[in-house]
Amino acid sequence: MTSFLIKLFIKNKDNAKENKTREKYGILAGFVGVFCNILLFIVKFLAGTISGSVAITADAFNNFSDAGSSVVTLVGFFISGKAPDQKHPFGYGRFEYISGLIVSFIIMMVGVEFIRTSIDKIISNETSQFNWISIIILACSILIKLWLSFFYNKIGKTIDSSSMRAAAFDSISDVISTLVVALSLVFSLFTAIPVDGYLGIVVALFIIYGGIKIAIDTVSPLLGQAPDPELVHNIEKDLLSYKHITGVHDLIMHSYGHGRTIASVHAEVPADTDIILAHEQIDLAEKDIGEKYGILLVIHLDPVVSDERVNHIKDLVKTVVKAINPELSIHDFRLVDGEHRINLIFDLVIPNGYKTSDEDIKRQIEALLQTHDKRYNTIITIDRNYVGRTD
Repeated sequence: MTSFLIKLFIKNKDNAKENKTREKYGILAGFVGVFCNILLFIVKFLAGTISGSVAITADAFNNFSDAGSSVVTLVGFFISGKAPDQKHPFGYGRFEYISGLIVSFIIMMVGVEFIRTSIDKIISNETSQFNWISIIILACSILIKLWLSFFYNKIGKTIDSSSMRAAAFDSISDVISTLVVALSLVFSLFTAIPVDGYLGIVVALFIIYGGIKIAIDTVSPLLGQAPDPELVHNIEKDLLSYKHITGVHDLIMHSYGHGRTIASVHAEVPADTDIILAHEQIDLAEKDIGEKYGILLVIHLDPVVSDERVNHIKDLVKTVVKAINPELSIHDFRLVDGEHRINLIFDLVIPNGYKTSDEDIKRQIEALLQTHDKRYNTIITIDRNYVGRTD
């Protein structure tokens, strides 16, 4: 069914990385979600009314909230697919994350409301009435939600969408909660205890948990999460394959939604390289790597003086730094020679959350270097790692 729907409604289905095609995938998922969840809401609401089960009614309104979530997802994909304009030159891609955050709040509010309803049921000591119609309806609901989970998951993988993966997780949570509701009806045959109310609380907690999970998944990219380490490694590896580029550092990546990533990086080039040739390679790398990974790449050229003595001292500094902590690294190394003082000038990259203070680590490095030569004087600029890793 999933493949049939994709083939029927998405003409250019194999080009999922293209923004317009990706938008069509998201809109299809939104419409399917609205239809299925509205259908489940109507059927479950009737079943809950007939059986007097607050858990079934809670599960029905959970499906209603899911339908609202699908509407928000629809709107999110419509807006995130808008072209950049003067007010938003990087586009509207992040609205997909905002829509996911709205969905999470809707889900959590529904969960809190049905905790209250379930507690009222326990206090009033009302019990549900078992009937086969309700059981059959709940069984069909489980099958539909299982299919929806696979549907969302397939689309989420195809277009690399966190909101679709969240919807898939939400559907699995619904399967569990509906199964719990069905069990409450079976238990009503054997006890007068309002099991329905207690299990209704369990259902509500599943709903709230799903909402929190979706919120975490959507807030992270909005706050500026670290890029995929494999992507970072591949970009750096590709850069080093270009003629004249001998090192890279200070890679920074900003995501403005799917297919809208801006990156900047410093590329080290030997200082004696012809500037025209070096610039030509930098331009070529910006174009090729940008197209390969679908990013806007800006490269800053750093000239590096390289001779046998400078390289020897640079390697010594690297060894000392790594001895203090393997996560530390240096770049932009320069040497200013003198008779009584040799200035070693470089940037030190410190990982986020590093506990030693900047001044303490500077003193440690200089003290260790002066065991090799008392003339060594360090001039260190502290740099931060913005890609969640160091070499």
